[in-house]
Amino acid sequence: MSLPNPEALQPLILSLLATSSDGTIPDTRKIEYNGVDLFTSDEQAVVRAALDSLASKEMVSYTQITSTAFVLTPEGLEIAEKGSHEYRLWKALPPKGGEPIGVPELKKLLGDETAKIGQMRAFKNKWISKEGAGFVRAVDAPQDETAEQLREVRSTEGHSGGDAVLKELQKRKLVQPRKNIHYSVAKGPQFALEVKTLETDLTEEMIASLQGAWKDAAFKQYNFAAAGQPTEGGALHPLLKVREEMRQIFFDMGFTEMPTNRFVESAFWNFDAMFVPQQHPARELQDTFYVKDPVRAKIPDEEYYERVRDIHESGGYGSIGYRAPFSREESEKLLLRTHTTAISTDMLYKIANQPGGFKPAKMFSIDRVFRNEATDATHLAEFHQVEGVVADYDITLGNLIAFMEEFFGRTGNTKLRFKPAYNPYTEPSMEVFSWHEGLGKWIEIANSGIFRPEMLEPMGLPKGVRVLGWGMSLERPTMIKYKISDIRTLVGHKTDLDSVKKRAAVRLEKGDD
Repeated sequence: MSLPNPEALQPLILSLLATSSDGTIPDTRKIEYNGVDLFTSDEQAVVRAALDSLASKEMVSYTQITSTAFVLTPEGLEIAEKGSHEYRLWKALPPKGGEPIGVPELKKLLGDETAKIGQMRAFKNKWISKEGAGFVRAVDAPQDETAEQLREVRSTEGHSGGDAVLKELQKRKLVQPRKNIHYSVAKGPQFALEVKTLETDLTEEMIASLQGAWKDAAFKQYNFAAAGQPTEGGALHPLLKVREEMRQIFFDMGFTEMPTNRFVESAFWNFDAMFVPQQHPARELQDTFYVKDPVRAKIPDEEYYERVRDIHESGGYGSIGYRAPFSREESEKLLLRTHTTAISTDMLYKIANQPGGFKPAKMFSIDRVFRNEATDATHLAEFHQVEGVVADYDITLGNLIAFMEEFFGRTGNTKLRFKPAYNPYTEPSMEVFSWHEGLGKWIEIANSGIFRPEMLEPMGLPKGVRVLGWGMSLERPTMIKYKISDIRTLVGHKTDLDSVKKRAAVRLEKGDD
């Protein structure tokens, strides 16, 4: 059915109000036009246009009602129709005592994705067991709870199990929320069954007409008390205020800012050059956003690439390496950078090979990074990283601690603790904790360490040059300063624009309240 015309809906709305026992329409989704309920968002937009026109004549008043419904994703629809991955895998297997079926055969029967996910979840549910090189059923008739949940969501746009079930399905990307808007309508002070055209201006033609048209004309009321449209200037987001304060602290300490305008980075700079093994779990699809097109990045320098390959596969510079295969195809993958340390690595390579040779440097960056994480009150898939890097001869862990005490002292964090940690590309590594007076406990604020020789010496940096680094998110200090408990209200569609305009400029040196 094509969308109705707002003018065609106006008489229908007035007629429904006139025949209603209480003079209201509680839910405009129940309005029937040409035998069909106006349920969709597009149809409700037309209803809104009709209501706005009637409300301007004071013939009706209405209230907007917003609700959230859940709909199935394409994968969710497939599961609702065919059953979950784990159920389909269980169904394809023989009963216990039968001929076991191996992974290659399951992939042929079900497809790679269903075989992989189904095997993992079926084992978790104890539906299947391993016999020899294959699998058999471990239970007789499992309940396919996931498919049942999705069928209920498909029919009711919700679930009787509440938010916990819906959040789990949403985390698995089987359902997605959809905002529904509809309206409740009541009679206005000028209610009538006939829609009159109201004049907005007394024209020269009305006054000059022989019939005195202005005498019989109905005019739209003019609201002399209405305020004019306020003029508004721009406002800095709280993140930008804290970012600028951080930048000034770095500048005051003699640091220079690194260019960070490459959101798309190669796996070589993001991982390989930093001595992160190609088998590291952080490189999996569930943690990193990979780019489909273009397919490959260019390797920056063949000799440098070979030195990096050798240190990974065979070791060197006092290290045995990872003794694991090293793939050029893996190095050439493109991804959304997972940390700004990829930029720091590129900059260190450049200063190692600059005309005139290496010169000591202090650099920093503050920019966005991306990780394939589920969003919650403290995590986003896109956030900001603050990073400081110091490169010089014969500097030590004591210098790193002194730099961090100076830097964090200027942000108001004067009570610090350092805890040993592990990073693939720094040794030693430390987590930094600060005492938070408001929360009454120690909270982690940063990670730090000294970059490993396996990362630095293949670049061409002279022996004796050490590089100190520390990093933190920009969102955490912003949330602490502005007393924000849910990061989704700081960035994203839940952000209150009015509060953005009213929040004061930040002064980090005052400390955390």
